[in-house]
Amino acid sequence: MHSQEHNDYIHSEAFLRQLMRRQLKLSIACGATFGIVLLSMPLLNYFLPEMMATRIGGFPLTWLILGVLFFPFVWVISYTFIRRSLAMEREEAEMALAKASKSETQS
Repeated sequence: MHSQEHNDYIHSEAFLRQLMRRQLKLSIACGATFGIVLLSMPLLNYFLPEMMATRIGGFPLTWLILGVLFFPFVWVISYTFIRRSLAMEREEAEMALAKASKSETQS
């Protein structure tokens, strides 16, 4: 009976809605980080053209950032999202187990 109650809660709308809401906040934060970095490039080129034209390793800083550093940056954002999303799922499942066992002891 305990495992059936636990499975019912984990597959319930409330459980999924709460998990999806937390993951949506994480998605917005990751997307905002990406957007800020992406939009900062034209602004930096406009307001700090001398700095962005500085050559590093034979490349202007703008092209170094866009051509070399941007891809690893996207990977870091992706890795962070996946790691934190899985942690959220694990936390939600642990809370569901705790609720199920608490309700079972009270019954």
